[in-house]
Amino acid sequence: MVEKLQKDILSLQGFRVPAEGQRISFGLGAIENAFPNRIFPTGAIHELLSDTRENAAATTGFVAGLLGSIMQKGGICLWISNKRTLFPPALKFFGIEPDKIIFIDVQNEKDLLWMVEEALKCQALSAVVGELKEISLTESRRLQLAVEQSRVTGFLHRFNPKNTHTIASVARWKISQLPSETEKGMPGVGFSRWHVELLKVRNGEPGSWKLQWSAGRFEHVIRYKVTKPEPDLMNIA
Repeated sequence: MVEKLQKDILSLQGFRVPAEGQRISFGLGAIENAFPNRIFPTGAIHELLSDTRENAAATTGFVAGLLGSIMQKGGICLWISNKRTLFPPALKFFGIEPDKIIFIDVQNEKDLLWMVEEALKCQALSAVVGELKEISLTESRRLQLAVEQSRVTGFLHRFNPKNTHTIASVARWKISQLPSETEKGMPGVGFSRWHVELLKVRNGEPGSWKLQWSAGRFEHVIRYKVTKPEPDLMNIA
């Protein structure tokens, strides 16, 4: 009885156990252990904070890696912003065909937030990415209610928000750029690397990890040397 009650509470908070055969493999390893049920929550809202343009580009890359897993069986994603910097062809690096993502550019954040909410209600979508700055607790609750019905996964990327109060999301992330490192003897730009911080997670364990994107998947980085950062592929215009 207690176990069932715990599962029901987690389900109401956005942590549902996927049905057999529907679990998505994100390849995040120890990061997934930080969540209840040790499963990266889909059909929920994730908040990501950025404080510099370099870290915003790193965050975009990290989200693209997650989208690659969510969209591995097909599906469409809406990417809504008012100052888009993403270079769509770079999405192929993360296993995503650019034509599977619909970009919507909006002039003001009020319309942007409305579009994000409406998109999250659409069960035909796999995910929605909203690039915005400000959102109130009440507004975020509407988004959470939307995904509870549609099971669409939402990513809210907030660049330099004035207010970082708690919102209705299952997790709050901060992704920072790390210097890339080329393979021994190979010239050019190395793999994208990130310092991934899970700042807040409901009923889970916050933590930080170092990841890189290599051979189409996430890999944990045990050691890395400090070098001059290479340009991020997601921020090339």
